[in-house]
Amino acid sequence: MLFAIFCTDKEDYLDVRLDNRPAHVKHLNSLGDHLVFAGPTLADDNATMNGSLIVVDFGTRAEAETFAANDPYAKAKLFDSVVIRPWKKVLP
Repeated sequence: MLFAIFCTDKEDYLDVRLDNRPAHVKHLNSLGDHLVFAGPTLADDNATMNGSLIVVDFGTRAEAETFAANDPYAKAKLFDSVVIRPWKKVLP
């Protein structure tokens, strides 16, 4: 089952994001085939990272929640909010 994980950074926490980015990317890469896609959301300047959108393929919501809770960004208290929703790929 696919899950979309929408994360919004706390305001003025870009340094926390940058400091923890290598560990975050390593965490994502550890998922192998469970990772569908991932990337940062951007501010209106189209450059400043301000959140994350991650789509994962897990058997249960609990697995998606565990993955999200163990993300180095989450452990560094980067996020103001994290929303996990089941997602259905339709196109293309």
